[in-house]
Amino acid sequence: MVLGRNTWLFAGALAVACLLIVGRGEPDDGPVAGAQRAGAVKDVVPNRVMTWNICNPCDESNAGRAAEIAAYAPQVIGLQEACVRDVESIRDHLEAVHGLVYHVEYGSVLRNRGRCGGWPWNPGAFGQALLSAAPMTDRVSVEYPDGGSEDRGYLAVTTTVGGRSVRVFDTHLAQRRQEEVRADQTRVLAAAVARYDHALVLGDFNAVPDAPELGPLWKLAEDADPGCRPSSGGTCEPTTDWESKFDYVFLRGLTPAGHHVHPTPYSDHHLTGADVGAPSSPGGAATG
Repeated sequence: MVLGRNTWLFAGALAVACLLIVGRGEPDDGPVAGAQRAGAVKDVVPNRVMTWNICNPCDESNAGRAAEIAAYAPQVIGLQEACVRDVESIRDHLEAVHGLVYHVEYGSVLRNRGRCGGWPWNPGAFGQALLSAAPMTDRVSVEYPDGGSEDRGYLAVTTTVGGRSVRVFDTHLAQRRQEEVRADQTRVLAAAVARYDHALVLGDFNAVPDAPELGPLWKLAEDADPGCRPSSGGTCEPTTDWESKFDYVFLRGLTPAGHHVHPTPYSDHHLTGADVGAPSSPGGAATG
């Protein structure tokens, strides 16, 4: 009897220790108050794209995140601050609950247990992810030479948007108050974008539209928000909880056919999207 009791005590202590080592587990994916439920969505909008910094570590519901995406059913969505296992869960919910099937590519730039959980010797991968209803090819994942206070980079693929082949970039630039670092990152990104006549550049740029470091991109492309240009005097719709525009859908050689910003309870960044129109001459950017 004593031996049996000691065995149970040891097993219980071992289970507690394992939980402490693993760290945070999968966020609660049960019903969430206020979550938008898209219902049985079956088809994506073929010319719709979105970008979303999903916020990690934020312990938010991946079921709720999937419902937010499914409510607008984009053809392509670029995610930032994306942990691989969160993206896998979001993708599973999109298919099982909402009938939306996506391919996925990852552009992870670091492995970090504080960001993504996991074992101390095998922390979760963190960075960018692209979901596309159409297959993706020619994947390239680049880490910027200087990430600033945290490793940063961009992910690029070729896929189909609105029935045409488009190069899609997904990036997350250095945090605020690191303007010089972002300027170097933008130059690296712009050099890659310039090689394509038709491209989409999605991401969290951590900079307002008239920030000097975004200059190289404005020379190549225009933002999907028609009222938002550098030094234009227009009104840029905020994309963050602190009322700044940091998230962009840049169009190169493509015309905007609609712009969407959707606040969400699952991140401090809003879902930011665009419907993409017909091709235009590449580099048709505002210069104001």
